[in-house]
Amino acid sequence: MGLTFSHDTLAQRVLFGSGKAAENLASEVARLGASRIMLIAAEHEAGIAGTVASSINVALHHTEVVMHVPIETANRARAAAVENGIDLIVCVGGGSTTGLAKAVAMTTALPIIAVPTTYAGSEATNVWGLTEASRKNTGIDNNVLPVTVIYDAMLTTSLPVGLSVASGLNGMAHCIDSLWGPRADPINAALAAEGIRALAGGLPAIVEDPEGLPGREQALYGAYLSAVSFASAGSGMHHKICHVLGGTYDLPHAQTHATVLPYVLAFNAPAAPQAEARIASAFGADTAVGGLNALRGTLEAPVALKDYGFRLEDVPEAVSIILPAIPANNPRPATTENLTELLTAAYHGTTPGH
Repeated sequence: MGLTFSHDTLAQRVLFGSGKAAENLASEVARLGASRIMLIAAEHEAGIAGTVASSINVALHHTEVVMHVPIETANRARAAAVENGIDLIVCVGGGSTTGLAKAVAMTTALPIIAVPTTYAGSEATNVWGLTEASRKNTGIDNNVLPVTVIYDAMLTTSLPVGLSVASGLNGMAHCIDSLWGPRADPINAALAAEGIRALAGGLPAIVEDPEGLPGREQALYGAYLSAVSFASAGSGMHHKICHVLGGTYDLPHAQTHATVLPYVLAFNAPAAPQAEARIASAFGADTAVGGLNALRGTLEAPVALKDYGFRLEDVPEAVSIILPAIPANNPRPATTENLTELLTAAYHGTTPGH
């Protein structure tokens, strides 16, 4: 029958260069002809944001950034943008910062220039996420896709090694979930495999030399590829689980993704032999789970959900919320029983595949 698939490529400009963020931002602001700029950056990243924005005129500094983007936080930022006549959003920071910028763009249609300081990948997707009444809701809206992403590895050197690892494994989760997401296709698979290779090479280099740029450049490159593949393939089982854990139980985003990933991979890999072989090859390992476990050991990655505030008694409720959200095309059918086993193992930190 041959290859048959459909694929959408999102339109976005990417500027990549260490030490070039301020210069690239100024040129993009000029290109877009913006004059009323809203700079979104968390308080703890105000210094970095100030350096990046040193050559542009900022009309509004907004620092109220909250993990998982509560709707109340989003509404205050939206109101501030409207009241100040903003015509461009610049966000400098990680996934929560980008997420807030997206929330503003969703209702105002304002363009975004994203300057990531982590490996979250949100900047390269048209996916938004908002938390309301302890439930994290996500959706797709092309208004939230940043028009430009500016990558500068020097901006990530302030990110501690442990958080760099967790954030990078969040990017890895985008790659792996893309191989069985609702709209998985060969183009996504190619991007995802290269993303795995880049992250698997870059993250150990960060651990070995936290101040060095080569590892961080590779990780940023891999994170971008992971997000592009994920934006096209859609949220698979891993992300459905982590959205519930983050939104309902307020678990930290990157650490939750880093912890849950090997359990989902071990769950799906036996039922997805082509994806399993591609992941294993990208790791340069005999098996996908073995490759990921070896990398996680090298990185001293997050291990157990109990370390981040999840409780064993939360498992039944979490399973009941997650189960209806698992995509119908997931390689292995999810049930109350096997999801309970997965989350219980992730709670304890039992090494998957052993």
